[in-house]
Amino acid sequence: MVECITGKKVLIKGNYAIANAAVLAGCQCYFGYPITPQSEIGEFMSGKMQELGRAYVSAESELAAINMTLGACSTGVKAMSSSSSCAVSLMQEALSYATADQLPVVLVSVMRGGPGLGNIYPSQGDYFQSTKGGGNGDYKIIVLAPSTVQECVDLTYKAFYLAHKYKNPTILLADGLLGQMMEPVEFKPYPYPEIDNSEWELSGAKGRDGRIIRSYAPLADRQCEFLDELYNVKYKAIEDNETEWEENGTEDADIVLVSFGSTSRNVRTAAKMCREKGLKVGTFRPITLFPFPNKRLQELSAKVKKFIVVEVNMGQMVQDVKLAVNGKVPVESINKGVGAPPAPEDIAARIEELI
Repeated sequence: MVECITGKKVLIKGNYAIANAAVLAGCQCYFGYPITPQSEIGEFMSGKMQELGRAYVSAESELAAINMTLGACSTGVKAMSSSSSCAVSLMQEALSYATADQLPVVLVSVMRGGPGLGNIYPSQGDYFQSTKGGGNGDYKIIVLAPSTVQECVDLTYKAFYLAHKYKNPTILLADGLLGQMMEPVEFKPYPYPEIDNSEWELSGAKGRDGRIIRSYAPLADRQCEFLDELYNVKYKAIEDNETEWEENGTEDADIVLVSFGSTSRNVRTAAKMCREKGLKVGTFRPITLFPFPNKRLQELSAKVKKFIVVEVNMGQMVQDVKLAVNGKVPVESINKGVGAPPAPEDIAARIEELI
C-alpha cells in the first residue's frame, strides 16, 4: 500500500499518484470497478479510504459505479470514479444525466486500445469519447489531459476544483502509459479554495423548502430550452476562464506540432531534433481538451506555415485543430493506432517528408 505523502518527492506509479492526489484533494467517496490499465487506482482507494473513514465501494459494474458517484455528488461531497475506455462507454448515459443535474462528478479515464474490448496497450483513442461524449443532448464535460505523472497529480487536484466550481462533470484523461509508468512526484497540499455547495446540495430540508435534483424538464414552460441556454452560458465561462495549454518554440516556428497527453513527450524531443537540423519547429499541447484552445491556435495560424498533429489514434484531435485553424494553413497528421507513442526519430523523419 502506498502511503499518502506530502511535502517531498517520491518515485510513484501514475495510477497510485492519481489516487493519492484524490485523497489529498479531499475525495470522500470512491466507487469503481476494476479494469486494466487503471486497476491500481481502486486498489489504493480500497485501503486508504477505509483507513481514513471515508466511503469506498467496489461496485458490481461500471454502470453501478458511476451512478453511485452521481448519488454521492448530489449530497455535495467530493466523489470520484475511475475506469478505462470500453468501460467508460458504459458510463455515457450517467454522464449525460450528471451534466443535466449539474453534479460535480470526477471521472478518471485511463485509455487503452480499442474499439470494442480492444486490448490493454496504451492508446489515445478515447479523445472523442471524452470531448464529444456518447450521451444524449447538448452538453460538455471538462476534460484535462496530463502528460507526466506530476501532472496526473496537479490535474487531479484541478479536476475536483473545476467540477465543484462549475457544477459540471470533469474527466482526467490519461492513458495506459501514464497509468503504469513511474516518475518522481511532489505531492503538495491541495492548492484550491473549497467551494460552498450549501445552496444546492441534498442534505435534508431541516426547516427549509425541499430540493430536487433532476434532469427531466417539462416542455410546457420552455424549461428544457432554458436549461440548454443556461448550460451554454456556463460552458462559455469555462472556455473564457479555464482554457489551458503549453507551447514551446512557437515564436519563430514555421511548423507547429500539436499533441496531447503522454505523446507530447516524444513530440518535444522530435521538435528539438528538427531544430538541430535547422528546421523551425515548435510544439503546442492542449492541457484542457474541453475547453479546447481554439483562440490561441487561430492566432498561431496567422504566422505559421503548417500544423502537424501527432496522436496515438487514427485521427481525432486533428479534427478540432482543423476547425480552429479554419483552413488558413494546412493541417497534417502523424498517427499510430495503439501502443507507445511514435519514436522521436520517426516523428522527425516524417516531418522532413511532410516539409
